[in-house]
Amino acid sequence: MEARRRQAHARVVGGRILNQQSGNRRSGGFLAAFVRAIDRINEVIGRWTSWLVLSMVLTTFAVAVLRYGFDVGWIWLQEIYVWMHAVIFLVAAGYTLLHDGHVRVDIFYRTASERAKAWINLLGFVFFLVPTIAAIWWSSWPYVRLSWQRLEVSREAGGMHGLFLLKTAILMFCVLLVLQGLAFAVRNLFALVRRPDPDTTPHDREMGP
Repeated sequence: MEARRRQAHARVVGGRILNQQSGNRRSGGFLAAFVRAIDRINEVIGRWTSWLVLSMVLTTFAVAVLRYGFDVGWIWLQEIYVWMHAVIFLVAAGYTLLHDGHVRVDIFYRTASERAKAWINLLGFVFFLVPTIAAIWWSSWPYVRLSWQRLEVSREAGGMHGLFLLKTAILMFCVLLVLQGLAFAVRNLFALVRRPDPDTTPHDREMGP
């Protein structure tokens, strides 16, 4: 009887351990899927936004040729490349973070261990990126909302319509950057608990063996 009780107890304990491990795998799988989804979103947005760089260059060239070659100028054409410049920097910020393209001040980071780097990245997300994005969102929301209420257009005669759409890019900047920052934090959290990296970026896959 004693042996049977021990076997039954072992099965119960073993079942709990297996259930816990299964739950951990499910949570880990969800987080990995989340990271991949955010990476994919910013990758697609970044690749599409990159075409605006070419459009901006061509538009700037056209403005210069028309102004100095033919003494012709349209306000809307002069404004549109400024708008494209703003959209490139705002909407592609998450894509830049995905590929670790933002400027770093590497005093201690470069020589730190991988675990120390993971801690720095995680704490940087919590104490620097999130508060900064929250402040930008909080200060920009009334500004963008008022622009939508007025359906704001350019102040210049003959300028661009839909200025409220351009200002909405500020909020897109906040959303895309904080989501990519969260994915970045999850990736570093995985590194701290020594879990497999969730196949982080398309760039990593291209550079891999």
